[in-house]
Amino acid sequence: MMILHHVTPRPRGRSCLLLLLAAALVMLPAGAFAHAVAEGDAGYIQEVSGAHLLPFAYLGAKHMVTGYDHLLFLLGVVFFLYRLRDVGLYVTLFAVGHSVTLLLGVLLDIGVSAYIVDAIIGLSVVYKALDNLGAYRRWFGVQPDTRAATFIFGLFHGFGLATKIQDFDIAPEGLVANLIAFNVGVEIGQILALSAILVAMGWWRRSASFARHAYAANVWMMGAGFLLTFWQLAGFFLA
Repeated sequence: MMILHHVTPRPRGRSCLLLLLAAALVMLPAGAFAHAVAEGDAGYIQEVSGAHLLPFAYLGAKHMVTGYDHLLFLLGVVFFLYRLRDVGLYVTLFAVGHSVTLLLGVLLDIGVSAYIVDAIIGLSVVYKALDNLGAYRRWFGVQPDTRAATFIFGLFHGFGLATKIQDFDIAPEGLVANLIAFNVGVEIGQILALSAILVAMGWWRRSASFARHAYAANVWMMGAGFLLTFWQLAGFFLA
């Protein structure tokens, strides 16, 4: 994995990064909880009974492509992955972890504070940004196993959605089939979102600005992760 060295971004690059951060800040108040289910979708989930595979698959895909915490983490994971084989490995580990806790969390009714889970998800973004910056090797002289970390944080990402689904009174008829369909939709949405990320990253890597601004991009990613974490912790203590 490529390790970053500090490079001071030029003013133009810094301005672009500031605009990206501002856009993220504007987005947060409208949906501070990255796993929140939209009001219309929540109503549908509570009203239906029996297996509804296509609607639940759509809801899963919609959740993934609008889940900015998922997308930030995936961006961090693929930031320095250049081979599709490596991308496939890490994304598969994340998907397996996400699927396990999403299904088991709902089916076994495992109660976990949504605020705490989402705070950990924010920290997963911070962790990956620091990993991309080479912080752990520099601070501790060791490089954590990024494959294990990706799988473990995938477990927390799955719990994040499971905690929201548990808030709704879902009919037991067709529950397993609907959850599987939802999870399939999540993976489809992940493929779509990841494809867009990889296209954008491929274009950026071919430009001279990538070497100049990669360090700053990961610093801003880390800042966004901290912001998500603090937002959730504030909700936990104020709720």
